Amino acid sequence: MSIFSLTSACSSLGFNSSILTVQLGFHCNETNNFPGAFVSSPKRTKTKKFYVACSSATNPLLVKAARGDPVSRPPAWMMRQAGRYMAVYKKLAEKHPSFRERSETTDLIVEISLQPWEAFRPDGVIIFSDILTPLPAFGVPFDIEEVRGPVIQSPILSEDCLKALHPIDLEKLHFVGDSLKILRQEVGDHAAVLGFVGAPWTIATYIVEGGTTRTYTNIKSMCHTAPNLLRALLSHLTKAIAEYVIYQVESGAHCIQIFDSWGGQLPPDMWEKWSKTYITEIVSIVRNKCPKTPLVLYINGNGGLLERMKGTGVDVIGLDWTVDMADGRKRLGNDISVQGNVDPAYLFAPLPAVTEEIQRVVKCAGSRGHILNLGHGVLVGTPEEAVAHFFDVTKSLKYDSSSQNHAMEESKLLV
Repeated sequence: MSIFSLTSACSSLGFNSSILTVQLGFHCNETNNFPGAFVSSPKRTKTKKFYVACSSATNPLLVKAARGDPVSRPPAWMMRQAGRYMAVYKKLAEKHPSFRERSETTDLIVEISLQPWEAFRPDGVIIFSDILTPLPAFGVPFDIEEVRGPVIQSPILSEDCLKALHPIDLEKLHFVGDSLKILRQEVGDHAAVLGFVGAPWTIATYIVEGGTTRTYTNIKSMCHTAPNLLRALLSHLTKAIAEYVIYQVESGAHCIQIFDSWGGQLPPDMWEKWSKTYITEIVSIVRNKCPKTPLVLYINGNGGLLERMKGTGVDVIGLDWTVDMADGRKRLGNDISVQGNVDPAYLFAPLPAVTEEIQRVVKCAGSRGHILNLGHGVLVGTPEEAVAHFFDVTKSLKYDSSSQNHAMEESKLLV
């Protein structure tokens, strides 16, 4: 085997030398020493007994990486890994054309969530849902239209509108809890079951704007014209979302990702005031109830917010693809895990280019505290072959065990 060193991209970090072995084109065999690695076509695993708790006695590879524990290789999953790029999903969607039916019916949620698991065996299985799913459970009905997307007929624009809000009724979200329990049984501890929520600011943008927007003028002006109203809305959302996170964890989620999808639309100082404060409160509430559950924070367009994101207290910072992984790791330091950040468009490139980018990102992230992912969701039209290759390459990676004693060291690649 020849030695291929990717020192040019990451040498500025001052890492010490370590080894990352790459056996391209082969799957690792599953052993007790390498949790989360699989043979090519394992059968779905079912457990006879299932105990819902905030932590598991046997932690999947992804959970270990999220906590910064030593792992044999970087775990991998993809945002939007279940969805419109998969032929089996498109076939199911023809039979069930309503997105809300697909995302609010237990059997369909489970089936869709497991489609990428059965096809690719990622290290994380994220529930098929939407950040707006919990809105009706606390008093905000919405529809999803074919062209416009999500539509909220009664946006909250005044103090009187706040009267429609009430504490979250988790019974109305039973399909989420039921689905997570089934997913946990299906994958066991071979992969992490992932839940997710939207951050208060991001959810508030939909509620105030009445749906999607490109300008955010209503909610941004509300920061100045009706700050007390916006604070009241964000506070209500914070309590509801925190309860929803805990519900997902108690239903079986190993890990929770917080999507502040539109947080990157705020200037950094405004994000501190109108988003970070409320995310930090959610983290505090969840930590009190489920202290061992890893929390991931992802913001689209987060290059100007990385250090501030770390201040929320989450375990993992998700980097989008516009942030260089080496720079992101240098800015965030070694005491927090990172996730990402291959450009989703790479999956349209020749497979050797995908391989090289995976190797580069993994090398720059270091050998500890890294979850491999895309820098955003899987794009519509992505070749399934490329997604399969992404996971195959990841499973062929192996950290040198000696490097586990030196967090975030530089790695040489043996190919």
